Amino acid sequence: MTEKKNTSYPKEKINILFLENISKAAVKKFLDAGYSSVKQIPGALSEEQLIKEIKNVHLLGIRSKTKITEEVLKKAEKLQAIGCFCIGISQVDIPAATKKGVTVFNAPYSNTRSVAELVIAASIMLIRRIPDKNRSAHEGIWLKESAGSHELRGKTLGIIGYGNIGSQVSVLAEAMGMRVVFYDVETKMPLGNAESKKTLTELLKVADIITLHVPDLPSTKNIINKSALKHFKKTAILINYARGGVVDLEALSSALLNNDLGGAAIDVYPEEPKKNGDKFTSPLQGLSNVILTPHIGGSTEEAQQNIGEDVSAKLFNFLEKGVTTGSHTIPALNLPLQENTHRILHIHKNVPGVLSEINTRLSSHKINILAQYLKTNDDIGYVVLDVNKNLSKEALQLLKDVKGTIKVRLLY
Repeated sequence: MTEKKNTSYPKEKINILFLENISKAAVKKFLDAGYSSVKQIPGALSEEQLIKEIKNVHLLGIRSKTKITEEVLKKAEKLQAIGCFCIGISQVDIPAATKKGVTVFNAPYSNTRSVAELVIAASIMLIRRIPDKNRSAHEGIWLKESAGSHELRGKTLGIIGYGNIGSQVSVLAEAMGMRVVFYDVETKMPLGNAESKKTLTELLKVADIITLHVPDLPSTKNIINKSALKHFKKTAILINYARGGVVDLEALSSALLNNDLGGAAIDVYPEEPKKNGDKFTSPLQGLSNVILTPHIGGSTEEAQQNIGEDVSAKLFNFLEKGVTTGSHTIPALNLPLQENTHRILHIHKNVPGVLSEINTRLSSHKINILAQYLKTNDDIGYVVLDVNKNLSKEALQLLKDVKGTIKVRLLY
């Protein structure tokens, strides 16, 4: 089967909207494949603006600033899939997207190296008290001294959250000669000589540098608070390149001002400006031995290219083959192409009897199913059918009338 047959809908009529300066690699993927209706908007859009833009959009690409609410999804009449060109999906109302049968993809692994490298870099800068010396030099003060400056080698790194990024930080830290301890709510296999700690407090008491790599959940909100900070060593350094809500910044500011902490590097904040140039405020501004960066932990050209290629490939495979591997809403199916057939995608509520009704309706009209694939999760069922080419339009209409149907699409 040639690439031109991989979608029955004219490619020039499939509307693709990319927001927030998504990588050129993603745009190129679709333009090279003949999808000419690709619109790019540099920044994020408000809910009101997005509702106006999204009515006829089939594929939407966003990063972390654009919020996909239930109201936005209600107005997205033709939306098939959302690509989150970042590691998270918290900006999308996942239950609402699931209910609408909209497939949601992201790139959970593509920028792990970028974040991990910056954690190590921040650790070196802070343990050597480079921010203080840099500030003094800019102010014309020569501050050549070794007091308070240390090597990473031999120090203990405490990793809170031993997932994709945390485990990679672990490997790099050991290569620097550090001892690594970690705490995770789930049992994780240690890499190298890393040691698991049973409690967060146990980790905080022994670590010279603490780095956070946890998701934004009710259970992780202000996980580093006034109470937790009491267990830190006086010389300890805190690094948060995870989520803005996991550290109480007011409590952290007080600890730094009282010399109860050796330093901090913060890249994410509870509230962040929507675009470059907007005013930014933080209780940590102006404090000694503190590095503040504008949510750029994963923002390297390499990471953005990797993310662009990863998410665009997932969107492309869904659009042209019905593949849902990596989806957070629709059950994952990885499908081979079938020659001399038409493929129909059927997304439905996961209730008893749907598959039986599909088969009954098609067989009663003598429509032969040449191949069939089914996968379900708690809420959604996803059926892919390859049927006789001559009867595909009739089959499509029959499947639209099946009870519990959310979306039906004739793929090719």
